[in-house]
Amino acid sequence: MNEIIPTLISERSGISNHQIINTIELLDDGATIPFISRYRKEKTGGLNEVEIANIADEYKRLLDLEKRKETIVSTIEELGKMNDALKARIDSVWTSAELEDIYLPYKPKRRTRAQIAREKGLEPLAKILMTQRRDDVEVIAQKYISEAVTTVEEALAGGRDIIAEWVNEATMARNIVRSAFEREAVISSRVVKDKEAEGDKYRDYFNFSETMRRITSHRLLAIRRGETEGFLRVDISPDETHTLMRLHHFFVKSDNDASRQVEMAVTDGYKRLLKPSIETEFAASSKEKADKEAISIFVQNIRQLLLAPPLGHKRILGIDPGYRTGCKVVCLDEQGNLLHNETIFPHPPKSERLEAMKKLSTLVEQYEIQAIAVGNGTAGRETEQLVQNTRFDRTVQIFGVSESGASIYSASDIAREEFPDYDVTVRGAVSLGRRLMDPLAELVKLDPKSIGVGQYQHDVNQTALKDALDRTVEFCVNLVGVNVNTASKYLLTYVSGIGPALAQNIVSYRTEHGLFRNRNEFMAVPKLGNKSFEQCAGFLRINNAENPLDNSAVHPESYYIVERMAADLNCNVRDLLDNEELRGKVELDKYVTDNVGLPTLHDIMTELGKPGRDPRETITEFAFDPTVRNISDLREGMILNGIVTNVTKFGAFVNIGIKENGMVHISQIADQYIGNPADIISVHQQITVKVLSIDEARKRINLSMKI
Repeated sequence: MNEIIPTLISERSGISNHQIINTIELLDDGATIPFISRYRKEKTGGLNEVEIANIADEYKRLLDLEKRKETIVSTIEELGKMNDALKARIDSVWTSAELEDIYLPYKPKRRTRAQIAREKGLEPLAKILMTQRRDDVEVIAQKYISEAVTTVEEALAGGRDIIAEWVNEATMARNIVRSAFEREAVISSRVVKDKEAEGDKYRDYFNFSETMRRITSHRLLAIRRGETEGFLRVDISPDETHTLMRLHHFFVKSDNDASRQVEMAVTDGYKRLLKPSIETEFAASSKEKADKEAISIFVQNIRQLLLAPPLGHKRILGIDPGYRTGCKVVCLDEQGNLLHNETIFPHPPKSERLEAMKKLSTLVEQYEIQAIAVGNGTAGRETEQLVQNTRFDRTVQIFGVSESGASIYSASDIAREEFPDYDVTVRGAVSLGRRLMDPLAELVKLDPKSIGVGQYQHDVNQTALKDALDRTVEFCVNLVGVNVNTASKYLLTYVSGIGPALAQNIVSYRTEHGLFRNRNEFMAVPKLGNKSFEQCAGFLRINNAENPLDNSAVHPESYYIVERMAADLNCNVRDLLDNEELRGKVELDKYVTDNVGLPTLHDIMTELGKPGRDPRETITEFAFDPTVRNISDLREGMILNGIVTNVTKFGAFVNIGIKENGMVHISQIADQYIGNPADIISVHQQITVKVLSIDEARKRINLSMKI
């Protein structure tokens, strides 16, 4: 590793060089971000998973830049144009734009106008013009007339083409234009001729312009989508007069015929080469910035959704509502295993309401159901009311469950593997029931993009989005911890240090040998070696294990510390977990060593006080206004209960119990100014809203949280 890399990361992040070096060493050694943030706080100085992830990303970017440097150096050396000064210049730059500017004069090009002019022998003329010492350029140009160059103007035009290319390749010129773009660029969009009707959804951008410094990410991504789909023409430009004035000031040094040729060449070079080049670069960088913001919002929403409160291991009756095809009903045991399935038809056209209620009552009694999950899609409200009006032999909790992505899961390879003998409707109902039981365990089976809580997720860089989402799922899974004896292989895949192959091996071992009894037994799983054990052991839990620490986030490498604490207090480990008074007597300073510091010891004590406790909140029942079934039932001024389904940069979408989600604009979230809706509200949050306006024709509902 280049020694300057940690320094560069430190300068850009504000994190100390020592912390950066230690974090990089851990990453290079194969440690995962969850493991580092949870179990190596002494090494990193207590960096959290976001800070470590940012270090990892910047480290990768700089390593990629180093590889690009090697390629460029090799190419220039092959051309025989490398020298010590150029090599030192390449070594000293650490941004992609600077590096590509240096490489530009040596980069293989298609046959340009400048190249054609050189082939005609006009480069000496361009050099003379560039000195700007002559007032007789036509006389000079006369000397370059040949079979290939038939007129003076053709000779001068060729000279200007060469100068224009020099201008385009000059680092200072590119920085001047780059600076102009950064300070004053305006993005404008116009509708493509005769595309007005077809592209109506982009009507807001048919005649649009805004400075790039002020445009929001969602507007930029919408414009780019309209451009990609062929409805909009987009331009990004700074003030041309001001930019050309700065370029002329830099390149034009005299007031004579030669300098006027240079001025013409600079203008041409800007319009034909420089401006399009920097516009492309700036469009890419601004798109990357918008992508990061959109991905950040998506990641935030996904994290909140994955960490939604679970009901826990209870017997669930899941219902996937429908009209003509009926409601698919499944009964699940405490582990989410399918016990029974059938279809009821309480709604039109069959309207077998009484029969359906009787069947539900029978199923609840027969399978000892404790809670009912009703999908919130088509016929969801009607089905939920049916369940609420049904008499059961016990108290049964009733919950509406989001159907987002359920149909995608039902038709997936994962669903077919889990339920090969059942059709998609049964699989969907099972998924809804399991989502109530444990949202995280079920949603990890879905491509996060299908869950529907993003902002232009299909328009952003898909590789960056996938990396961010995978990292988010990994964070959520490891934050909660995983019961190794009940987890699916899909959930195990995201545990620190475990990939798809090891996850399958764990499940296969569990099937063959029975439940794991202690964490040491993990080492018997094929291909799970010392490194994998180190990374995963603290995140895999074993309920009712002989050693109570096996059901905690205390890492096996620290068991000896807890055992010493117990011995010093003349008790056993179980006593220490059960007795808060005993824990209060532990003097942490006694257990500090060169490798174990107070951060780890504090984490251990926190975990001893709540071993294996789920960090997610407790789920609560929720009810929509029973008088509101569709958009026509709404009236301005109504106060309604709602659930946040999506948070964006411009506001939040809210389910108020009808097909259409309402929209709370950022200005209607709080009385005071807020810059980011996510600072106030989150996905799955239960809120109270007021109806501001209803546009029934366009299916739009404006809401306010300012009641």
